[in-house]
Amino acid sequence: MYSKVLLSAALLVCVNAQVSMPPGYAEKYPITSQFSRSVRHPRDIHDFVTWDKEMGGGKVFGTLGESDQGLFGKGGYNREFFNDDRGKLTGQAYGTRVLGPGGDSTSYGGRLDWANENAKAAIDLNRQIGGSAGIEASASGVWDLGKNTHLSAGGVVSKEFGHRRPDVGLQAQITHEW
Repeated sequence: MYSKVLLSAALLVCVNAQVSMPPGYAEKYPITSQFSRSVRHPRDIHDFVTWDKEMGGGKVFGTLGESDQGLFGKGGYNREFFNDDRGKLTGQAYGTRVLGPGGDSTSYGGRLDWANENAKAAIDLNRQIGGSAGIEASASGVWDLGKNTHLSAGGVVSKEFGHRRPDVGLQAQITHEW
């Protein structure tokens, strides 16, 4: 419920911002140069438009397109929170909509990614409208245990809400160079 209210409020703000452009704004800041139209290889025909714009300390991005399977739209907001001695933390909110002859689907979610010089971690929370929601968390890293010895380890946990158990994967390796 909270996510629907938040999504509705964000959509309302975007629509209101578009409607309330001051006079002369379109001439002063043309956005036609930010659109790119591409056609892929003739055997795999896809027609799409992509765009991105710096906004609010981050970047708003999107793609609209069509193929033989139907119409699609992807969009979101990407932001870097910090990039210093603590590492780099980025966040992303995204959504997709697909319309096709076999049906349609809508999904949205959010993601946080953190990385430093020897480790990285990510968490992704997503939901499909009319379907299920899920979460996935992953982490990995490489650490020096000695001059020629390294430990690499990583894992992933994913859970689809409404189901009993999460999927878990772990791996670790110690490497010694002679």
